[in-house]
Amino acid sequence: MKIAIVGCGDRSVRLMKIFDQYAFQEIHPLVVAVVDIAPDAPGVQIALQKGIPVFADYQELLPRTDIDLIIELTGKDDIFNDLLRRKSKSVRIISSQTVKLFWELAYASRLQEQTSRELNETRAKCKMIMDELIQEEVMIIDQDYTIADINKHLLNKLGLKKEEVIGRRCFEITHHRDTPCSGENHPCPLIETLQSAMPSQTTHIHLDRHNRQIYYSISTYPIIERGDVTGAIEIARDITREINVQKTLMQQEKMASIGRLSAGVAHEINNPLTTILTSAMLVQEELRQDDPNYEELQIIANETLRCRKIVSSLLDFARQHKPHKKMVNLNEIITESVLLTHKQAAFKDITVQSRLAPQVPDQMLDKGQIEQALINLILNAVEATPEGGTVSISTDLMPGGDAIHVAVADTGSGIEKDYLDKIFEPFFTTKESGTGLGLSITHGILEQHGGTISVESTVGQGTCFNIHLPIAKGQADDTKHTRSGGGR
Repeated sequence: MKIAIVGCGDRSVRLMKIFDQYAFQEIHPLVVAVVDIAPDAPGVQIALQKGIPVFADYQELLPRTDIDLIIELTGKDDIFNDLLRRKSKSVRIISSQTVKLFWELAYASRLQEQTSRELNETRAKCKMIMDELIQEEVMIIDQDYTIADINKHLLNKLGLKKEEVIGRRCFEITHHRDTPCSGENHPCPLIETLQSAMPSQTTHIHLDRHNRQIYYSISTYPIIERGDVTGAIEIARDITREINVQKTLMQQEKMASIGRLSAGVAHEINNPLTTILTSAMLVQEELRQDDPNYEELQIIANETLRCRKIVSSLLDFARQHKPHKKMVNLNEIITESVLLTHKQAAFKDITVQSRLAPQVPDQMLDKGQIEQALINLILNAVEATPEGGTVSISTDLMPGGDAIHVAVADTGSGIEKDYLDKIFEPFFTTKESGTGLGLSITHGILEQHGGTISVESTVGQGTCFNIHLPIAKGQADDTKHTRSGGGR
């Protein structure tokens, strides 16, 4: 196994000494490169003595094809995450915290013949490392998928107690399945490790206590006793934030490209549409209403008007300018938005109700843009709700006072699960007369305000759009002070 070490402090020296001194049975580790920005780092000096290539930038490792494993010993999450994201799929990677775990486990193994008191102390240290020091989520799994041990971080994520997990199958706990993970989209790294006695790595989607998807980078390492694989250590790292950042960047690039294209297309076809509409209406004025061509011309005019509506939406989409922010109150914007949409709701006999938190502070917002976003959501809710239904808008101050949560909910037909990931994409719509740009524009407006928007929906029960708008630090401090009983 060819290894590259990133971070050449004292730990790297200890690791290289272990590789030199220990007689490995299953693998044969060989350090082929080390990386550190400090030329006088202890590990760099050892590497130079051994003739091992030394680099100052870990990015020089990425193009190499002769590396099987990267051991990150800097302890810096940003370096580990960058390596994890950019490395080749065939290259494994472990963090400094994981190395600590293996050192402590090896240390515990060497103490098996010592007194019971010393052994118990060592086990306590291992438990402390698993529960307190290691930020990754760790399970020790037997050959039959039974969980032999689990650390506190994973228990907290699952919302379970240790006695509820030990003895159960890993796939039952993390995936809510009755059978082991399998298939091209959900490979099981544990199976590969048990069969090959080698580390394995993959990416999975787990479910938390609320059945929400969490992306994990999963690594499994064999536990070998007397030459046989008896189980594995599974270390899972939550990379949901990194995945969401990548999706956001891709969405931003897509929106910018579509915006430029939309502006060009809209301007090119707007003038011909005007000519078609004007000509159809002029010819229609010369005909009697009972003339068979009169109705055909009316269809032309109506369809042209629909095209102009699409063009207008395209221009709105392309003109997502930088917000002109002023100190305004979000509750007041919501109240005005409800008034502006009152007639459309009343026409369908739909009740629009508001529940606005009184402690919401003023914020730096572009009133016009936020109002446009809210009106889009309210009108969508009204269209999706049958007669006699309800649309509700609420505001709440988030715990900590650093953001405001706005919920726009309806009692409509709901959105199909397969559509939930697509509704913010430009031109995606489930309405016959829709342009598919309203939610895209809303998403862009909130994004430019540093906010987020997400959706929850159950078919046949309704939909709820959740908006989170951040509060500037000074405003958040004022809010906390006000709630604690002081004045501004």
